[in-house]
Amino acid sequence: MTDTTTSTVRWGILGPGKIAHKFATGLQAAPGAVLVAVGSRTQANADAFADTYGAPRRHGSYEALAADPDVDVIYVATPHPQHMAATLLCLDHGKAVLCEKPFAMNTQQAEMMVASAREKRLFLMEAMWTRFRPAIRKAVSLVDSGAIGTPELLQIGVGWGSAFDPESRLFNKELGGGILLDGGIYPLSLASHFLGEPEQVATLAHMAPTGVDDQAGVVLQYASGAMASIVFSARVTPHAIATLVGTEGRIEIHEDWHKPEGFTLRRRDGSTEVFDFTQTEGNGYQYEALHVMACLRDGRTESDIMPLDETLSLMRTLDRIRDQWGLEYDADRENAVETAT
Repeated sequence: MTDTTTSTVRWGILGPGKIAHKFATGLQAAPGAVLVAVGSRTQANADAFADTYGAPRRHGSYEALAADPDVDVIYVATPHPQHMAATLLCLDHGKAVLCEKPFAMNTQQAEMMVASAREKRLFLMEAMWTRFRPAIRKAVSLVDSGAIGTPELLQIGVGWGSAFDPESRLFNKELGGGILLDGGIYPLSLASHFLGEPEQVATLAHMAPTGVDDQAGVVLQYASGAMASIVFSARVTPHAIATLVGTEGRIEIHEDWHKPEGFTLRRRDGSTEVFDFTQTEGNGYQYEALHVMACLRDGRTESDIMPLDETLSLMRTLDRIRDQWGLEYDADRENAVETAT
């Protein structure tokens, strides 16, 4: 890619599940993006997904997609436990990768993925779509400019009340179930974005009958003395707003904050300003895709908005939280890399 502004980027999607449909829809609103290939464990699923979005190349295995010479970057959209194997497979075939959140099941897996990408000098990024939305980018710029002074407190909740189903991805332990990995990663990532890696972590959780968390609260404390108070739930749907409080004001990100369309800035002097970023095209997933394409066109192997070192930091925090609960997945006991086929 020698044209750094307009060259077409050829996308492949690995794992045509629910989140893949959302991302494929987002790609349709990303100028310069073309979905050229789909890879699934079955040919029938690959064909059905490709027919829906007009992808000309459809592969009945992940290996075939990774080896496709007409693909520049692959979006990994498998269930959580397959992220590492799928990402390493794509990197081994020389492909740039955008891997859905959570990046991996634990820090050890994440370190292997990052090491592979850096060794091969290939682009790799965690797909945390929220932080690429215009509302979040504007909020970050205001915080960086000192609009609320020094950030001291983040209060935030997220969740989606769901009927218990032991076979669903949300509750099935073998599929990486639990609201921490499915939903809690959102507020933890936002806290990381604004406040960095915590020094101390205190947490409590309730476990579903399948042994995974269905509701939890986390308090994080940072070296500066700042704190974050986070709740996430699969039992009920919380009031999904996020409030970042600083010494000179606060930013209130409107509901649903993890797919934000606006926020209110409240200054210490009592003045307020509302910022509106109502979605008028696409579904919001196009913004992370546009960022990935900009990185590829510039020859960058890491994002400055979702850097790999921060992804590793987030995985450490997730591990610290699970350690306090005693929640262990198969991946925590495995040493060998599972092969994706």
